[in-house]
Amino acid sequence: MSEDRLLDGSVVLRQPDAGYRAAIDPVFLAAAVPANSGDRVLDAGCGVGAAALCLASRVDGVQVAGIDVLADLIGLAGEGAGLSGLSDRARFIAADILSPLELGGPFDHVMANPPYLAAGTAIPPPDPAKRQANVEGDAKLADWVAFCLGQVKSGGTVTFIHRFDRQGEVVAALEKGAGDLKVFPLWPKTAGEGAKRVIVQGVKGAAAGVNIRDGLVLHGDNGDFTADAQAILRAAQGLIL
Repeated sequence: MSEDRLLDGSVVLRQPDAGYRAAIDPVFLAAAVPANSGDRVLDAGCGVGAAALCLASRVDGVQVAGIDVLADLIGLAGEGAGLSGLSDRARFIAADILSPLELGGPFDHVMANPPYLAAGTAIPPPDPAKRQANVEGDAKLADWVAFCLGQVKSGGTVTFIHRFDRQGEVVAALEKGAGDLKVFPLWPKTAGEGAKRVIVQGVKGAAAGVNIRDGLVLHGDNGDFTADAQAILRAAQGLIL
């Protein structure tokens, strides 16, 4: 196991040395959730709790809950909450989105960083945690979206980070219960080129509509993170979609 730090050290993660390891995706996901103090937020497929803990650290007074099917990761998420001083505002539960426990919803906001690869489109990694994180199992993308919509209150937001080339699937699934959709690409170096990730957010029960945003450029020509990216990754700034 290792202890890793996010948001300039304010969040401490306990995670395995090998297999799936949280990187920048959950930080951007958490930054995009428009939560306020007193709100309750669910992180579906939370892993070791990176997104949930980043959100709880950024927004004082927010209450976060995380679920994941892998009990070992849930244990590590709880340890991370303790190390980050967030045990009083973060709880983690081992649960499957296809047969979830009573979670105490509806929530003000729901976020998810689900497996990016559709089943049968890639060779599954041998590590079970990495396989669970990267490749869809019994729960397909539409199942993740339906679960999140079912857990959020009317007028609350559902936010996904996913592969840029699957944004159409995310949008189509969200349109079944949400509107005012925002599509926000994360560009590697040049706006409009080569995006691998996209954030998609919708408001449950809102009027239909899809807004394509300019997005954010992650790296400068020298390979370092841009000032806008650093403000999110280190200074815990929120991301306005």
